Amino acid sequence: MSAAAKSAKERLGGIRSTPSARDALFVRSVEKGFRVLAVFGSGRSTLSLGQIAAATKLDKSAAQRFTYTLEALGYLRKDPETKRFELTTRALDLGYHYTRASPLVERSLPYLMHLSRETEETVSLTVLDGTEVVYVSRFMSRFMLNTKVIIGSRLPAYCTAPGRAILASMSVQEAHAVLRQSELRAFTPHTIYQMTRLLAQLEQAAHRGYAIAAEEIYPNDISIASPALGSKGEVLGAVSIAVSKLRCPAVEAETRFAPLVMAAAQAMSQARPLNRSSEPS
Repeated sequence: MSAAAKSAKERLGGIRSTPSARDALFVRSVEKGFRVLAVFGSGRSTLSLGQIAAATKLDKSAAQRFTYTLEALGYLRKDPETKRFELTTRALDLGYHYTRASPLVERSLPYLMHLSRETEETVSLTVLDGTEVVYVSRFMSRFMLNTKVIIGSRLPAYCTAPGRAILASMSVQEAHAVLRQSELRAFTPHTIYQMTRLLAQLEQAAHRGYAIAAEEIYPNDISIASPALGSKGEVLGAVSIAVSKLRCPAVEAETRFAPLVMAAAQAMSQARPLNRSSEPS
């Protein structure tokens, strides 16, 4: 499987299984359309029709019909000279509608803003999707050198602080299922990816109320996260703060920021849910 096809599969599938051919409610043409959109990404800003067909496992005729339709709808643009396709700004619409419609994102904003102002560090809200965490809100620090992680970015849950904070708040069976279906591997020499060590990390995070990951994906990156819970105690996501090891060693970062992250997550968890019926029309 090509890197583009694998990336598209991961973004579309997560740990969800594909409906069987006998599922009468599943519209495969819709799935194929989203499959085409999902192949674009970092290092693949423009693609030829042949590349799209190969990455989506569609025949060239089908790929041509889907790219033509998506171009007509305004989600793709075709360069008249190179004949290569690229996403348009309309592809941002789904993400925009999600952030505007999500009660979790809206409820978190004042707490994230306060934490960002108080610490002057990068603050984020993430949610779990399959085996990955997705960044749905993020306030960047002026000190942050690594700008690869933005709203919409996905990272493996097992080796990130927000991922571990979320997994530690789930049932043991649910957390084990996510870990078993994750592609456990080392991104850096510091990545914890062995199952026994990961389970120990989750147990520790559950006990102390926050998780920490130091240089497990990016060099010099330290992240601390605490879970945000719903009214019934269910985990909704995680509030996290990221700092540079060059400015703040891991032990110091944990001492300074863990209590603040936990306080923000706790305050957000206790905040009353939005009553959208009372919002002005």
